[in-house]
Amino acid sequence: MKRRTAEQRDRLAAQVFVCTNERDSEYACCAEVGGRETLEAVKSWLRERNAFWSPISVTETGCLGLCSESGTAIAIQPRNEWYSDVRPEDVPALLEAEFGPNADRVGDEYNGRVGEGGPVADD
Repeated sequence: MKRRTAEQRDRLAAQVFVCTNERDSEYACCAEVGGRETLEAVKSWLRERNAFWSPISVTETGCLGLCSESGTAIAIQPRNEWYSDVRPEDVPALLEAEFGPNADRVGDEYNGRVGEGGPVADD
């Protein structure tokens, strides 16, 4: 077993978790409301800005506990930002609000989300 915390902290400034959980249930799950498409939209947006995997990684994940019939759940760490009801077409506005139009608002320079109350509605 190897601890690689320092290496990852140097490489990554943020990690985007996108739920693609699938379940056989009467309740909503992200797989049925565009989870995979939302995951691909996140990756594409970051790739277009040369920010995919360094400094921002993307992780497909199971249930984040924000199940909805209206869209997918996303968490952004270490910012502790959580979103529900995310559709693929929402991804550009969400990621721009979090990381800036060029995905350069990351790391130590990040002092909080710009545009509070902007394209992303709070509960």
